[in-house]
Amino acid sequence: MEVILLEKIVNLGNLGDRVNIKNGYGRNYLVPQGKAVPATAKKLAEFEARRAELENAAAEKLGAAQSQGEKLSKLVIVITHKAGDEGRLFGSVGTHNIAEAINQAGGVVEKQQIRLPHGTIRQVGDYDIDINLHSDVIVTMSIKVAAEA
Repeated sequence: MEVILLEKIVNLGNLGDRVNIKNGYGRNYLVPQGKAVPATAKKLAEFEARRAELENAAAEKLGAAQSQGEKLSKLVIVITHKAGDEGRLFGSVGTHNIAEAINQAGGVVEKQQIRLPHGTIRQVGDYDIDINLHSDVIVTMSIKVAAEA
């Protein structure tokens, strides 16, 4: 299936690229999400007419993500959780807990944007996490997981 990308997709292409993808990926994800349209002559002409509008929207999204990234990099996040004597947590701290803590501290993040490189956190300590705000903007934050008193 050949599609025209309406936004930058990681590991696939940039705005306006014509790419060949598997049928299911196009029909079930890219087209319903509004990230691509089938590459027909009519759709290609419509895209060329809207290209400047789409490029401006993409630039605005990138600028908003960069400013949000600057705000997030200034936050200090401390998450308290029940832990045993050796620092092992009862349960774990995952993306939901981290997103909730960031939102309470004044940031705006969804749990789908948080990347934990080593899986959920199961020990007390300091950790670096990545927040994927945009395909070009990835912010690395340091969070501290502490034991409840």
